[in-house]
Amino acid sequence: MPTPSRFPAWLILLGALMAVAPLSIDMYLPGFPAVAREFGVAPGAVQLTLATFFVGLAIGQLFYGPISDRFGRKKPLYVGYTLYGLASLGCALAPGVTALAGWRFVQAIGGCAGMVISRAIVRDRCDPVAAAKAFSVLMLVMGVAPILAPLLGGWVVALAGWRVIFGLLVLFASLCLIAIHFTLEESLDKAQPHPLELRRVLRGYAELLRDRHFMSYTFSSGLAMGGMFAYIAGSPFVLIQIYGIPATDYGWVFGSNALGLISASQLNTRLLRRYKLNRILQQALWAPLLAGLGLLLAALAGHPPLYVILPGFFVYITSLGFAAPNGSALALQHQGRRAGMASALMGSLQFSLATVMGLVMGVWHSNSVLPLATLMAGCGVSAFAVHRLVAMRVEGNGL
Repeated sequence: MPTPSRFPAWLILLGALMAVAPLSIDMYLPGFPAVAREFGVAPGAVQLTLATFFVGLAIGQLFYGPISDRFGRKKPLYVGYTLYGLASLGCALAPGVTALAGWRFVQAIGGCAGMVISRAIVRDRCDPVAAAKAFSVLMLVMGVAPILAPLLGGWVVALAGWRVIFGLLVLFASLCLIAIHFTLEESLDKAQPHPLELRRVLRGYAELLRDRHFMSYTFSSGLAMGGMFAYIAGSPFVLIQIYGIPATDYGWVFGSNALGLISASQLNTRLLRRYKLNRILQQALWAPLLAGLGLLLAALAGHPPLYVILPGFFVYITSLGFAAPNGSALALQHQGRRAGMASALMGSLQFSLATVMGLVMGVWHSNSVLPLATLMAGCGVSAFAVHRLVAMRVEGNGL
């Protein structure tokens, strides 16, 4: 079992595979203004290319879950990262914003394989408490991406142009394929394979949707993460366009929040030695609630200065280092051999929410921080309410 002082090679690789989303998103964020200028489109059109990526993540995960439960964890990873690499090349060569949005969709369909299957492998290997610790370690490994990606992306945009970013993602996909082949062992018990039948898959997803324990923890942590997705979609415009932060410096702001997320996830592994998963999650969800409401009140009062909104962003994002690993572990706690399907549905639901956040940020234009603050506040309040009104009652009833 993974511990804070032990980082098995397989767990480090899973962190790298899960980093496909932050790498594909965060490295690209500083290039938003440059893409808009090159293609002659409004900032909202470029934000919609992020929304199509979220749509791909939401849809693709639903396929990889049952496929990995039937054929094992490694084979779908080969297919997914090959597709991701080819689509990244398509993004680099895109002639317009519509083509870029289309390739971003395909890129997400390929890359989400690592997100689904990494969670399933943790469930294959770990009990609930060990799984929460493993997810915290994954956040440490994959958390390096949100720190380095926007910094690297900002300098790449300044020195070589935004298209080179996608060339680097082609290289990343190639390295992942090599590491999967030589480092990762199959974790699925093949003695009792799940038949891959459409009726059975649909029935399995329907059962999960009726599972109050699974759904309540999926949404209580997922809604909190929805505020982060709103921040990802809206912060380039807010910080670069409205507040005038240079693209090369935007990465430092983004990276500091990612550092807070990493620090919290590692503190989480220590807290798990003394407190129950649900107790930590219960307390952690106060932070996005209060930070989101604080940002909203500041935005309603006028044009808040950076020294007001930046701490709000930091507190909200940092709290997810507690909420995300514990919520994921609790959601998957009772799923057993259905871990791939459960991981897929959890990821799909969460990235469906991310799609909504991206679309709203793309169409709600305002020369202020109000749209972003409103979405973050709504997500923080909703996450807190779902946990208090549903998840805690489910636990209390022993369901």
